[in-house]
Amino acid sequence: MLSAIPRARKSLGHLVLVLFAVILSACVPAGGPSTGPGTATGSVQVALLIPSGSGSGTDELFGRNLENAARLAMADLSGVTVDLRVYKTGGSPAQARAMARQAVDEGAKIILGPFYSEEANAAGAAVAGDGVNVLAFSNNSDIAGGNVFVLGQTFDNTARRLANFAVRNGKGRILIVHDQNVAGTAGRAAIERGVAAAGGSVVGTSSYEFSQNGIVQAATGIAQTARSSGASAIFLTATTDGALPLVSQMLVENGVDRSATQFIGLTRWDIPAATLALPGVQGGWFAMPDPGLSNQFQARYAAAYGAAPHPVAGLAYDGIAAIGALVRQGKADALTASALTQGAGFVGVSGIFRFLPNGTNERGLAVAQIRNNQVVVIDPSPRSFAGAGF
Repeated sequence: MLSAIPRARKSLGHLVLVLFAVILSACVPAGGPSTGPGTATGSVQVALLIPSGSGSGTDELFGRNLENAARLAMADLSGVTVDLRVYKTGGSPAQARAMARQAVDEGAKIILGPFYSEEANAAGAAVAGDGVNVLAFSNNSDIAGGNVFVLGQTFDNTARRLANFAVRNGKGRILIVHDQNVAGTAGRAAIERGVAAAGGSVVGTSSYEFSQNGIVQAATGIAQTARSSGASAIFLTATTDGALPLVSQMLVENGVDRSATQFIGLTRWDIPAATLALPGVQGGWFAMPDPGLSNQFQARYAAAYGAAPHPVAGLAYDGIAAIGALVRQGKADALTASALTQGAGFVGVSGIFRFLPNGTNERGLAVAQIRNNQVVVIDPSPRSFAGAGF
């Protein structure tokens, strides 16, 4: 058993770095050294902004996981030295602004983090005039743009992936069902864009007040709309820690036939694992990162730190890995927006990803289905941005 752990560590690092080399050798030409903002040679100073210091146990957990994962990524780099400086923001936009300013004054060429979207906005604004880019851990597309890039899996990315798969599999007449809150409204808009891009049709939109009573009262009408609209799929914005357990069950109890109408989730339906046993989600589709790479990362992290990583940890690994891959090429202006947004992208611990010029990202996602309380991958993650799945 013990001998398997070093092999797992080596295989993860080797796989990620080999794929980086293959992808980047064709799209990031070598260049001379430079020392201006956004530039680096074989060594780079990176500021990691984490939410620790707020007094919140959750923020401490996030911060610890992000720093641990960043250091794992640094250990996997070859030919690059990362000088990682850690700054605690306490989850505060004002503190994030001050720490970003301090980091750049102390020599940082790029900022990894912060965690919350309001912090990322503040940090980006603080250093925009210095030509320093911010790779935020947020998945909020609204803050992306300018010198702020988001690393988190966005609603648009997920919606496009699932809508394309649905249309290809005869489930292109879609009823959107969303929470009446900010996230639900944003999710609805992302699904609308994804369905349109995939060539499907939104045959209706239904919503519910974000409460137990609101869901119960709305369920009958939603089920009726599903039947009268001829929807072949219901695309839900609900989360596992929010409305999903109740709304999925209420739709089934109100006569939605899952053999004819496919349930699709905008969010992860496998976290926590207890969700997989819910009757209402059986047969449902959702998108997830490449499970093979994710499992390798989880095993390595647990071996190094004695606990499973929080799902956010992989974002810090991906950020360091992308930075390292660009710097390793020796290209002048390696960390500018044009370099970060090169089309072939990067390979991280969750699969392929790339930054887009608008500051958002695309990630290669697998489509999974819940069958008999288990997750089954029914369409694997793409291995390149030229392959299936995009």
